This record gives sequence, structure tokens and C-alpha cells, in this order.
Amino acid sequence: MSRGVKRHRSHSADLSSYNREPSSSLSPPPASPTASTSSLSTSKTAQRTKKLKILNDFTSSSPFPEYHHPTVKEAQEVHALLAKVHPQYAATRKAPSESANSASTCGSVPNVIDSLIGTILSQNTNAANSTGAKRSLDDTFGRHNFGAIADAPRDEVIEAIRSGGLANRKATIIQNLLRAIRTRHGTYSLQHLASSSVSDSAAMEELVSYDGVGPKTAACVLLFCLGRDSFAVDTHVYRLSRLLGWVPAKADRVQAQMHLDVRVPNELKYALHVLMVQHGRACKGCKANGKGSAGNCVLKDYLRERKGMKEEEIEATAEGVEAEAKEEIEEL
Repeated sequence: MSRGVKRHRSHSADLSSYNREPSSSLSPPPASPTASTSSLSTSKTAQRTKKLKILNDFTSSSPFPEYHHPTVKEAQEVHALLAKVHPQYAATRKAPSESANSASTCGSVPNVIDSLIGTILSQNTNAANSTGAKRSLDDTFGRHNFGAIADAPRDEVIEAIRSGGLANRKATIIQNLLRAIRTRHGTYSLQHLASSSVSDSAAMEELVSYDGVGPKTAACVLLFCLGRDSFAVDTHVYRLSRLLGWVPAKADRVQAQMHLDVRVPNELKYALHVLMVQHGRACKGCKANGKGSAGNCVLKDYLRERKGMKEEEIEATAEGVEAEAKEEIEEL
């Protein structure tokens, strides 16, 4: 038995402490408990309403219906180019692995809650840090022992995931998520979302209805855990999509995801997402002011040779995207 499991109090014993939020540099301490609770509740309701409205509006249509990129041909061309550069990442969809670390595999595990937690831990940090945070969480509380995580004092969860960065915020999101799932379903499980009787849109709607789970996190769970055709837009995909002109310059990441989920063919969503993430991580040349042999980029060559873009135009686009593409933890 893991050391964390033995000392955690029961769910009912800890219930009185659930509304006590830790102070953090990310948010100033509330003026009073009553004001804080009311304000937090109003904020969460507004955020949930915003998420669901976005999904209802753009489940089958783009927020930019007059913007016709990428075309099927453009998506196929970029897929072929990246598959040639990164052949080891061009394979067909891999089945989720029970033994995988969900933080290092974009949530590619069979357990839906585990996939959610791993994806949350992977935000705003590198793969090594998030993988270590997930491993530490499992070592401390037991793999899939979600009740122990939910019932634990917040400080213990924070300490377990500290290596992943933003530990205070992520611990709060994870514990609140687990408690909300148990309240809604009476158990710590979201495996009903794996049923073929649940549509893609219904699965997405339930996932984003939980505080702290935004469209990108939900799309990763759909794509890698549930085996559905969804196009998640992380910081790499967003930056490269902007560079390629696949989304309007005014599109934020949520709008970009809604647009690309409609425009990218279903059969390319998995492989193209994986290839764009890998290229975004590995290639120095597709970023702003990439120079020398290390600055070569197959996508910039593609824009010059097939799209007729001028060098200064490509670099200006890359520079503008670079300033906006920083990933932020999903707070919706």
C-alpha cells in the first residue's frame, strides 16, 4: 500500500475543508469567506456557460465559416511533408496503454480520469517535469486511487506534483475535478464516455463541463484515450497553424481548435496532431528568426515554394505568432 493512502481521512471527514482555497501568488486572498465563495461560484458558472456556448455554436461549423483553409489538399500536403521529416511519428493511431504515464503520452491511457489528470499535469511544463509529477502522484496515492487524491489535504497533493510546475493551481483543479465527478456520478469513473452510445459532442460537452477542463484538454482525452476523431490545438499546433495560414490571425487557441476540428479531415486528425506537436518541439527553423542549417524548416520551404510567400512575409508571420503562442493553463 502506498504511503499516502494509509494516512488520508475519509471523504465525509474532509468535506468541511473542500471550500478552503489555498492562498497563492496567482490569486490574492479573498476579503471574506462569504464574498469569496459567492464570487468563485459566479465566476465558475460564467466560465462553464462560455465553454458550452462555444461548443454548441461550433460543434459542426467553424467560427470563421468564410475562411477556407486548410483545404483537404493543404492538410494532406503538410501531413506528407512532416511524415517524411518525422517518420517515427507518422504511424497510425496507437491504442491507449494501461501501463503508460498519461502525462507523457497526451493522455493515451484507457482510464478517462487518469487521462484527464495526465493532460492537466502536462500544461505549461515540459514532458520530463509532467511525467515526473504524474509518477510521483501515483507513487504517493496509488495508481487510480482517485478517492485518496480527492480526500487528501491539499498540501500533500501539491507536494506530490510539485515537479510539474504550477502545483498549487493544478492540485486545486485535480481535486475539484475528482470531487465533482463523484458528486455527479456517485463514483470516481468517467468510463461511460468510452461507450459507442455516447456521441463525440456529448463526450466533449461532459468533459468541458468540469471546472478547469478546457477544449484542448478535452480534445486530447477524446483523441488519445477514447479513440475519437478530434483535433486538439496546443501551443505547437497553434503556432504552426498560424504560420501556415490555416487560421485567421485574429483567432485565439479555442477558436483555432473549433475551426481546425471542422477543416482537418477526420482521417488525418490523429497523425497530423502528433506530427505538428513533434515538429513544433524539434524544429528550430520554424520559429521566428530561424537561421543557419539549424534554422531550416520544411514548412517554411513549403510556404516559399508552393505558396509563393516572400521570406520577409514568412518571418514576419513567425515573429507575430511567436509572441502569442505561449500556452496558458486552461482555466475554463
